[in-house]
Amino acid sequence: MDIKNFELARNLRHELHAHPELSNEEAWTKQHLMDFITAHTSLEIVDHGSWFYAAYRSGTDGVNIAFRADIDALPMAETLDIPWASKVPDKAHKCGHDGHAATLAAFALEVDQMGSANSIFFLFQPAEETGDGAKQCLPLLRDENIDRIYGCHNMSGMPYQSINIKDGNLQCASTGMVIRMTGKPAHASTPEDGINPAHSIAHLISEIPRLTEGSRGLLLATIINVDVGERDFGMAAYAGELSLTIRALHEKELEQLKADIITIAHDEAMNRGLKVSFEYSDAFPETVNDPAMADEVRRAAMEADLEVNELHEAIRGSEDFGHYAKEVPAAYFYIGNGMDHPPIHTSEYDFIDENIKTGCTMFKRLADV
Repeated sequence: MDIKNFELARNLRHELHAHPELSNEEAWTKQHLMDFITAHTSLEIVDHGSWFYAAYRSGTDGVNIAFRADIDALPMAETLDIPWASKVPDKAHKCGHDGHAATLAAFALEVDQMGSANSIFFLFQPAEETGDGAKQCLPLLRDENIDRIYGCHNMSGMPYQSINIKDGNLQCASTGMVIRMTGKPAHASTPEDGINPAHSIAHLISEIPRLTEGSRGLLLATIINVDVGERDFGMAAYAGELSLTIRALHEKELEQLKADIITIAHDEAMNRGLKVSFEYSDAFPETVNDPAMADEVRRAAMEADLEVNELHEAIRGSEDFGHYAKEVPAAYFYIGNGMDHPPIHTSEYDFIDENIKTGCTMFKRLADV
C-alpha cells in the first residue's frame, strides 16, 4: 500500500474517531467521507441521502464488485487518553467502524490511482449496529448490477493480522423481542379482583429452555429485562413486559422460536384475560458466505502471505451484511487484532491503524479476479 495513502487514511480514521455518530445519525461522518473521496480521487460519488457509494467504472467487460464498510459508532463513553479521543459525550467508535471506513477510503485511493480491470463500488453504509443499514443500501446491488460483494470486520481474540473465514453460516441471525401483557388493576389486599400478568410472564420464562431444545444449530432466547408492576405495596401488578434477544444460527429456527413464544403468550392471554402485544427491534439476518467467494478470500490472503484461519463455528454476534448475501454472492471475513487486544464493544478498545493496510491489501487482491 502506498505510504501516502496510508497516512491519509490513518488521519481520516482519527478524524472519524473524534466525531462519532450513532446509527442513522451519521450526517457529519457521511459528508466527511464524501469530501475525502472528492478531494483525493476522481471517483464518481452517488449520494442516496442516508448513505452513499463511490464508483470506479473500468469501461471494460469485467465484473461489477462492491466492497462495504459500516460507519456508525456506539452509545459508549470514551475513556481512552488518546489524541484522537471522541469529542462527543457518551458516543465512541468502540467497534472499529472508523477503521472500516478508513480502510475502504484507502482502497478507493489505490484503485483510483492504479485502476482495475473490474468496476469497483465503494459502499459506505450507516446503521449496522441497529441492523437496518444494509437494507437501506440494497438499491446499489440492483442499480449497478453488482455481481458480488465483500466486507470485513476487525476482531480481537484472533491472531494479529490473520484472515479468518468460514464457508456457509458465519454469523447468527437475531432480533430483539418485547412481549407486553396488560391485565386489570386491583388493591393488593384483594388480588382476586384484578388480573395479574406476572404468572403468565413467569410461565413464558420457564418455557424458554424447552423451546430451544433440539435445534440444528445454536438457538438462544436470552432474557434481557423483566418488568412487572410498580413498587406500590398497595396495588397488585396489572402490567408487565418481558424483553428477549432471540439468536439462531439458522433464520428458520429463529422464526419458529419466535412463533412458539407468540403462541404461548397468546394462550396465556386468552386463558387469563390479558391483553398481549409484541414489539421487535435490532433485527439481523443470518450471514452466509458463498463457498466460492470464501475461496477467493483464502486465495487473496495466501497471495498476500497472510495467515488464514478456518473458523469451525459461526460467530454468535450478528451482522446486517447478511442482507446483501441474500441478493448476490457474498463473502465476509475477519482481520485479527491479536489474542490480547481488548474486545470490540469495550471501553479499552481502539481500532489498530496497521489493519488499514491489511484490509486494503485484501480488498485489492479480491478486486483482481
